[in-house]
Amino acid sequence: MKLKIIALLIVSGVLVAACDQPLDNKTDASKPADRYDRTTVALYRLEQGKALFQKNCAVCHGNDAQGASDWRKRDKDGKFPPPALDGTAHAWHHPQQALMYTIKNGTMAIGGTMPAWRDKLSDEEIESIILWFQAKWPEQLFQAWVKRDQESRKRAR
Repeated sequence: MKLKIIALLIVSGVLVAACDQPLDNKTDASKPADRYDRTTVALYRLEQGKALFQKNCAVCHGNDAQGASDWRKRDKDGKFPPPALDGTAHAWHHPQQALMYTIKNGTMAIGGTMPAWRDKLSDEEIESIILWFQAKWPEQLFQAWVKRDQESRKRAR
């Protein structure tokens, strides 16, 4: 019950704040304060991400994004099993753009087994999935990822 009240307060606060802004006021989601503050991620995005992950990704990456236990070892076909996305593998090494690209395009073109999701999931849905599995990462690991992602964005300019 307490969680529902907190969620309601957060959603109410967001709605009130949103109504206070003119419609033509655009925010820059790439600002670190907006993009990387884990405390301001809307609960619905996490819930959406979890539901989408369970429906589309869990069959390979596991219900808790734990991946295959032997994800570092090639299988009989010489391919790597699905890695963990919960912070115990290498997903945190990749900037947001690379995570989005991999989910959209899969890894089959480079010899992997992950299918492309670009025709099944929108960018917003993919971002929600990423937000959900990133919420599982320890804070120190997430902050290391933030630094890598920011550096990647600077290089891309």
